[in-house]
Amino acid sequence: MSSQKAYFISDAHLGSPDPEKSLQREIKLVQFLEQARQDASVIYLMGDIFDFWYEYKSVVPRGFIRILGKITELCDSGLEVHYFTGNHDLWVYDYLPEETGVILHREPLITEIFGKTFYLAHGDGIDEKDRTFRFLKKIFTNSFLQWCFSRIHPNFAFALANKWSRYSHDQHGVPPFESEKEPFVLYARKYLMDQGIDYMVFGHRHCPVLYPLNDTTDLVMLGDWLSNFTIGIFDGKEFQLKRANT
Repeated sequence: MSSQKAYFISDAHLGSPDPEKSLQREIKLVQFLEQARQDASVIYLMGDIFDFWYEYKSVVPRGFIRILGKITELCDSGLEVHYFTGNHDLWVYDYLPEETGVILHREPLITEIFGKTFYLAHGDGIDEKDRTFRFLKKIFTNSFLQWCFSRIHPNFAFALANKWSRYSHDQHGVPPFESEKEPFVLYARKYLMDQGIDYMVFGHRHCPVLYPLNDTTDLVMLGDWLSNFTIGIFDGKEFQLKRANT
């Protein structure tokens, strides 16, 4: 078995709650990526790396030079970096993949890693009981409404989006993991248990959990880089959740 590893991180929400705290996390994230490149075969960025990201045709969010530069450096070196859009950065279009070289995913991905089958997704919209969010996601992904939003001046549009993001954080805490009520567990058992998947890996929940669904399938909730600074590591034998040593 190769000594190389697959790494998974999610929900850094860079830009939140303010530039100073965001910069501290961005520096830690860059340090982690530099460490990971020593033995990484592939890196999966599982959504909401940015607290808000919107690409106009000729305007992109200000800042984040360190993380964008590091991701570009990794991709230029030949390392495979995958980027999943989340609910905060779903407006990634062509700039991020073209400029940095990441492989972009807007939908869940079933893939093989070191001989094991993985189901990978950010996880937003999976909770079937959260009808409000599922409705909002339809609005946010509507092409006509996106076109309308892009007509708004960036200064006002980004201020509006950042205000909404802060409101969303304030209104939604991080509910504790309850296996019999957990939306990811219910979703996995309803839709995915018969597909021969070894690991189901999600972001979004900000709650780090490694939970065996049965004897052959594990559910992984990656946590976040707001307070937990957790990373997922798979070496071909086992999946581990660890706190980044930065």
